[in-house]
Amino acid sequence: MADLNNKIKQYQDFIIEILNEHAILPRESNELEDQVLIDRQNNHFQLVRIGWQDGERIESILLHFDIKPDGKIWIQTNWTNGRVAEDLLLRGVPKSDIVLGLHPPEYRQYTEFAVA
Repeated sequence: MADLNNKIKQYQDFIIEILNEHAILPRESNELEDQVLIDRQNNHFQLVRIGWQDGERIESILLHFDIKPDGKIWIQTNWTNGRVAEDLLLRGVPKSDIVLGLHPPEYRQYTEFAVA
């Protein structure tokens, strides 16, 4: 159990690094703010963009990761140009621990990553 807890803690740190890297990228408007939302206890992590652009309210989830109890990272949302699965691989996360949750379950078998 200690190994799984250590792995989850390390994965949390990796995800937070990735979210923070994306949060500092230039935005289209100075009225938009990127916020990194971290819930370590329940293993939910998001990058959200909020504010105003051209007179319209913007509230969007740019990135969303979950870590499931089995220690697998689920990429739930990616509305960035970043290749966050590759960012995880570069940090040493094996493909078998990455699930592309943003793809329908029946298509995950055709990716190089875990199906669930």
